[in-house]
Amino acid sequence: MFESLRKELQDHPFLTDKAKIIASLKPLLQKAIQKYPSPGIAFSGGVDSALIALLATTPTLYSVALANSDDVSWSKQVAQQLNLPIKTKILSLDEAEEVIKKVVTLLNSTDVTHVGIGCVVFSVLEMAKEDGITTVLGGLGAEEIFGGYKRHIEYGNDLTNIHERLWDGLKDMEVRDFARDLPIANHFNITLAAPFLDKELVKYAMQIDPSLKMNNERRKIILREVALELGLPKEVAFRKKIAAQYSSKFDRAIQRLAKKNGFQLKKEYLQSLIQ
Repeated sequence: MFESLRKELQDHPFLTDKAKIIASLKPLLQKAIQKYPSPGIAFSGGVDSALIALLATTPTLYSVALANSDDVSWSKQVAQQLNLPIKTKILSLDEAEEVIKKVVTLLNSTDVTHVGIGCVVFSVLEMAKEDGITTVLGGLGAEEIFGGYKRHIEYGNDLTNIHERLWDGLKDMEVRDFARDLPIANHFNITLAAPFLDKELVKYAMQIDPSLKMNNERRKIILREVALELGLPKEVAFRKKIAAQYSSKFDRAIQRLAKKNGFQLKKEYLQSLIQ
C-alpha cells in the first residue's frame, strides 16, 4: 500500500515550515472527509474522530463501550460541544460476550488485539446498520501518517529511521487493519472509509518533517495543532490516545470472560470460541 508513493517521495526534502504546513493540511483534510455525505462516524471523542466529525457533512456519531468505561460519557460530552447528534450503546458483559463470539467467527482469529478492536468496529457498524447508514468513517491511518503510536517515539531521534517506520506502518495496514475491518464491514454491507488514507493527504503528510509529528513527550503534534486551529476544543485536540480495545473495555471483557470460563489466558478463551 502506497509503495509507489514511497518511491516517488524517497529523495524529497522534509517540509519544515509549520505555518505553511498547517495552512495546507486544512483544505486537504476537508476535501478527504467531505467526500462522504451524511456518514456515520465511529466516534471516541479523540482527536482523529473528533476532527472527522467537525469537518464532515451532516454526520451521525456512534460510540460504544462496556459499562465500566468512560468512553461513552466522554463521547457524548464532545458531541455536545460540536453540536452533533450521537448514538451510544453501553454493553453488559453478556452482550459483549455475544459480540466477541461473532467477531472471532467473522475474523477466524484468536488474536486478542484484533478481536478487541474488531468488537468495537462490529458494535459501531451494527448501530449504523440499524439506522440505514451505508458509509461509516473512522480514523484509520492517522497514527501512521502523523506518528501516533507509542512505538513511534521509541525509534529514537533518528528522523530518517522514524520516517521509514511510518512508511512501514502504512504497508502493514493491509495485513493488520484491513484484514480485520473489511470482513466486518462486508458482514454489514457497509463501506468503512478512512479519510486519513486519502492519497493526496497521505502524499502531503508523508513529506512533513517527523520532528513536527512527534517528540519524546507528544505524538501527532502537527495534526493536533491543525485540529485546534480548525476549532476543536483544546482538551479534545490534545487528549491522550488510548487504544480502542482498552478504552472501550472490550479487552477487559475478554479477560473477565476467560477467567469466568476457566482459562488463564485471554487467547485460550478466544481459541475455545473457534467452531
